[in-house]
Amino acid sequence: MRHPKQARQLVDRFGRSVDYVRISITDRCDFRCVYCMSEEMTFLPREQILSLEEIHLLAKCFTELGVNKIRITGGEPLIRRNALELLQKLGQLPLLDELVMTTNGSQLVQTAKQLKKAHVKRLNISLDTLDAKKFKTLTRTGDLNIVLKGIRTAINTGFERIKINAVILKNRNHDEVADLVQFALDSGIDISFIEEMPLGFVDAHNRAEAYYSSDQILTDLQKQFTLEKIDATTAGPSDYYRVQGSQTKVGFISPHSHNFCSTCNRVRLTAEGQLLLCLGNEHSIDLKTALRSHPDDTDYIKQLLIDSMHIKPEKHEFNLSEQPIIMRHMNSTGG
Repeated sequence: MRHPKQARQLVDRFGRSVDYVRISITDRCDFRCVYCMSEEMTFLPREQILSLEEIHLLAKCFTELGVNKIRITGGEPLIRRNALELLQKLGQLPLLDELVMTTNGSQLVQTAKQLKKAHVKRLNISLDTLDAKKFKTLTRTGDLNIVLKGIRTAINTGFERIKINAVILKNRNHDEVADLVQFALDSGIDISFIEEMPLGFVDAHNRAEAYYSSDQILTDLQKQFTLEKIDATTAGPSDYYRVQGSQTKVGFISPHSHNFCSTCNRVRLTAEGQLLLCLGNEHSIDLKTALRSHPDDTDYIKQLLIDSMHIKPEKHEFNLSEQPIIMRHMNSTGG
């Protein structure tokens, strides 16, 4: 629920209100997923990323301009030192309705209870396969059993909702979509299938050849499940269905086959302090430099955020058949 003093001040040229911010607190990750980054990655030096105090200040500014949902992302956010301390502070922001997080699940056995105490309401957990060997291939470094234990721990901790995010690649894991939905059903959680986004150069596959559309996934699922279209929304870009006879929702995030830009209500803050106005374009402003040159001037920062809406583009221009025009990898973008 929006606080009565929380006016919508982040409105772009196309009349879209931004009330959702995704904040990456690190570009580092303990996995090396083939669709997210190259096997050999160079990560940012510590001094080039925002401090936790700077992230908290920016989050506070956003909420005072009408943002009521913040998602913490990475890389893998839980490997950043003192990440839980930051989450506790964000959870106490008086104008914030929803604090949520995206994670690869590798740290949840140790941290789930602390996340719940920090008022993290919902978790998105990346899980692209239920096959341990394939999981190792897709993540390069991950252990499926650790992630599954993390998911079970999170379920037992009692978050408001838990959702699996699965990126589907043809001839890699497209034959597992029904198994993944059955896993979600058996676990009492939700799942979203995501079309791969062409961000950064990856050397493990040809994106055009690996593309598997949401429509193809839906057709595959309808052979086994009865899916009912619903109007549910979590302020994100998913189209949702409910598996008949259950509470499990199946979502589709379709940047290629069903462009969702017309209803975009979000921006992204990278770990380096760039405010990205669009996932698929380079329109951005440098908030790190602004913060460090005006460390105590929150009015200046808030005006920058308001002004940034003027360069938010109408839509992205993804093209799977070309080399990516966006050279930053997904771990740098922040999910």
